[in-house]
Amino acid sequence: MSQQLVSALSGGRIVPYVEKLIQQTREREQQPVCAYIYDLGALRERAQRCVSSLPDDCSLFYAVKANPDPQLIASLLPVVKGFEAASIGEIRTIREVSADVPIIFGGPGKKDAEIEEALERKVMLIHAESLHELQRIGWIAERRQQRVSILLRINLRRTLPEASITMSGRPTQFGIDEIQVPEAIRLAQRLSYVHLEGFHMHSLSNNLDARLHARMVATYLQCVQGWIQEHELSIRYLNAGGGFGISYTDLARRFEWDDFMEELHQVWEEYRMPGIQLIFESGRYMVAHCGYYAAEVIDLKTNHDQHYAIIRGGTHHFRLPVSWQHNQPFDVIAVDDWQYPFPRTERRQTAVTIAGELCTPKDVLAHEVYVEHLRIGDVLLFHIAGAYGWTISHHDFLSHPHPHFYYMDRATGAEDIEATETTGKYI
Repeated sequence: MSQQLVSALSGGRIVPYVEKLIQQTREREQQPVCAYIYDLGALRERAQRCVSSLPDDCSLFYAVKANPDPQLIASLLPVVKGFEAASIGEIRTIREVSADVPIIFGGPGKKDAEIEEALERKVMLIHAESLHELQRIGWIAERRQQRVSILLRINLRRTLPEASITMSGRPTQFGIDEIQVPEAIRLAQRLSYVHLEGFHMHSLSNNLDARLHARMVATYLQCVQGWIQEHELSIRYLNAGGGFGISYTDLARRFEWDDFMEELHQVWEEYRMPGIQLIFESGRYMVAHCGYYAAEVIDLKTNHDQHYAIIRGGTHHFRLPVSWQHNQPFDVIAVDDWQYPFPRTERRQTAVTIAGELCTPKDVLAHEVYVEHLRIGDVLLFHIAGAYGWTISHHDFLSHPHPHFYYMDRATGAEDIEATETTGKYI
């Protein structure tokens, strides 16, 4: 691990940083550039803006599945209320950063050993995803003589189809069917070491309609009010999930957080219940914009009248574009150095497909996108790469080297950016 201090301006600071990074990487390694870059200062600023605008008795957790990098978790630690984990591995990563920060343990298919360890590591809440899982949680807690606080995750029978991914209102593997809510409540009440603390609902993922999102929260609150009255419940939490969206194809279209807050304040005032905390989990929306993927162009060719740029890297590092079937937005960082004695291949004012180094035609990060000027040796800087990038990718396919990881952070009272470099897998 090495430390560098890189001078950059606070506005648009990523481009000068990348230019310096390219120079340093080439001097040190004589290898094509390939790296993830995270702007930790921008991450904290975004998180703080979200947290500070929430109504009273509302809190924000970071959904670690979006990016479990420990440095991102550490950066968010003083800002968010806690972290949502979907595996015991994520719980371990969080606990390596903090021994006592609140953790919510969610996700389907929890194993007995995971539940045991989650209790050992003192998670705040466990989402029960099925009646069987609820029974197992109760059985494990009783064996340990340890009380456990749970939320019932409910798959509502109403649909809100305007998002990229709809996770309720239709058959899915997530949560307990709404028609089973009475049975689930009765079961939780019978389990001696289970404390039913509330409900979790997560109907939409990557939703871009902020006002719709607030109306969805209103629906959740109405459901919970009905269950409280019907079953004479005393609960503490409603976890309304996340699902705040990011558009990768239309950068002008975005989830308007301010609109969401305006609507949410009204919803919370109308449906707020004494003693109940409203929880949100945010992953993609929190970290996507703080991450960049930089990859050097190592070849340019024309094949069957179509232009291709081959980069050092590809979908084995950054699988999201091919997974979601979109063109990942990028900038071209011009690099003037040219070490070879023969002419440098370039393309001007034309459409180019950006392909990786893998032996598969599916290794494409952008199809036929217009470039003003692109040369072998230039570096493509892919934006919005902070969420569901490295950790969802097939890292070791063809055994290519892993990218570097750089973390930039503005020092207090200065314009310098401290960059910590690591290589390879998360530890």
